[in-house]
Amino acid sequence: MITSDADSAVRVDRDARGNGRSSRVAEAGEDAGAGATNNAVFTVHWASCEADVRAAQRLRHQVFVVEMGAVPDQHFLHQNDQLEGDRFDTFCDHLIIRAPAAAPDLPGAVIGTCRVLRPEQARRAGGLYCETEFDLAPLAPLRSDTVELGRSCVHPNWRSGSVVLAMWRALGQFMTMHRYHTLIGCASVWLGDNGALASSIWHQLRSTHLVEPCWQVQPRTPMLQLVDVAACSCDECECEQPINKPPVPIPPLIKGYLRCGARLLGPPARDTAFNTADLPMIMHFDDITSRYRKHFLEPRTHR
Repeated sequence: MITSDADSAVRVDRDARGNGRSSRVAEAGEDAGAGATNNAVFTVHWASCEADVRAAQRLRHQVFVVEMGAVPDQHFLHQNDQLEGDRFDTFCDHLIIRAPAAAPDLPGAVIGTCRVLRPEQARRAGGLYCETEFDLAPLAPLRSDTVELGRSCVHPNWRSGSVVLAMWRALGQFMTMHRYHTLIGCASVWLGDNGALASSIWHQLRSTHLVEPCWQVQPRTPMLQLVDVAACSCDECECEQPINKPPVPIPPLIKGYLRCGARLLGPPARDTAFNTADLPMIMHFDDITSRYRKHFLEPRTHR
């Protein structure tokens, strides 16, 4: 759990992340507003000190709390109101992507981050973060080989896709290095429309991307309504027979997961703190399509 001293709350295990080494990935055409440069070079590395983790938590606060209106973890909030964190951060490995440095002796600003929880870390943490939202009992046979991905976010000025691609390359290398084969996590859909989009996405994808019944998980806090009200012709709307209408656009991040080979584990849970519907997803790296395997798993030359 997080201690009362904010500066001592994060444990760093450099060897587990590849001795803290970083790589530089060339990307072109990224739009960063006033800070944009052509042929920008990202620095991609795993956190190797508490300052790195704090920088990641600061970006998470900007995206999740300030931008999206999430309610911060109250235990963590009293320690620093500019950081977004929870008790799982202590056990996780934190991936950091930095923008080009403004000066040779200064690190670039953190523009992307995510965290991963390995099986041995999950045991020390008392479980996965996903278990606070879902009953994961059906996945018990996979737990020794499963890594959880969470808290992924990108700075609003760097969302054209290159940062996410760099993030997934690093995750692919991480999974390959440590010989893990399964990745799980949640794809979040904002509930600002009272759940209409999340409900429509669930109804659209459950017939094409849902895992077999033996692997399906159930939310601890279900969404109040999973029937697409706008599509249903019933007055009381208790059936699940939506009338024909054009499919809703799938958010780019979820679409990217599905293209890689990810599948839905079950219906979404309602995350009241983040005001999102969280769709549980699983990806077996052996099932990644050849197109994306080339992007994420094959060795690349960095400069």
